[in-house]
Amino acid sequence: MAALAALCLVAGSLQISLPVTQFTLRWQHSIEKIEWAEDYEVAGPWLHLSQARIRGSGAGMDPPEGATLVHGVWNYRLADPWRREMVLARSEFVPDYELCIDGVCQRLTHWLPIAAGATTVRACEAR
Repeated sequence: MAALAALCLVAGSLQISLPVTQFTLRWQHSIEKIEWAEDYEVAGPWLHLSQARIRGSGAGMDPPEGATLVHGVWNYRLADPWRREMVLARSEFVPDYELCIDGVCQRLTHWLPIAAGATTVRACEAR
């Protein structure tokens, strides 16, 4: 029997496995207060960034070349959209990242406390 794809969130000794194949990661730039959103697909051992959006621009957050501005939101795709994992630095001093699954968004604190430290997001097998 083949293992089902899942998304794993790992912080310190804590690991959460979510049986999803698509998700959106959202956050707010700590200085500019501008929202970023990235849509991912779990593809085997990889995360595939299918599309990304920035609701404006500012210091250190210019949209990449080829981005299109639609209703005040920059939409783009990266030339290399494949990731093995992402490490998210989290802090109690800024709003936490949001993970959106099937249109429902929840802060990562729903699954893992900020105090657990940096959080690694990667593909894994469903448990």
